[in-house]
Parts: sequence; structure tokens; C-alpha cells
Amino acid sequence: MEYTNTPKPDDRSDNASKIQNNINNTKENMKEAEASMKFGNDEQRQNAIAKNQRREESIAALESELRDEQAFNNTND
Repeated sequence: MEYTNTPKPDDRSDNASKIQNNINNTKENMKEAEASMKFGNDEQRQNAIAKNQRREESIAALESELRDEQAFNNTND
């Protein structure tokens, strides 16, 4: 019996667009959290502020990853 389990080739063609979508979604979530802060109590506001700070860190990391993907795509075109 022959075993022919081969890995799929690395397809990074749509990584940049997926990362950009994640950035856009995260920014939208931040805006929604800021808008909801008007209606929440102090604890909810503090939680939203903390979450948005983590989101800012995530956006910075995603933007760095996006630059890497764009550079990869530019060298492989």
C-alpha cells in the first residue's frame, strides 16, 4: 500500500487581503466600543478602554504582518 499524503503547497496569494480585512474589522469594533461607552457604567467603560488598547496593539502587529505579506508578494510577482 502506497502512502501519498503530501502537504498542500503554500498559497499566500490572499493573505494580504485577509489581513487587511482583519484590520478593518478591528477598527470597526473599536468604533463600536467607543460608541457604546456612552451608555455603560464605569466598569463597562474601563473594560472597553482596555479592550481597545489591546485592539490597537493587534492592529500594529497586523499592519506589520501586512507589510511583510505585501513585500513577499512584490518579490514573487
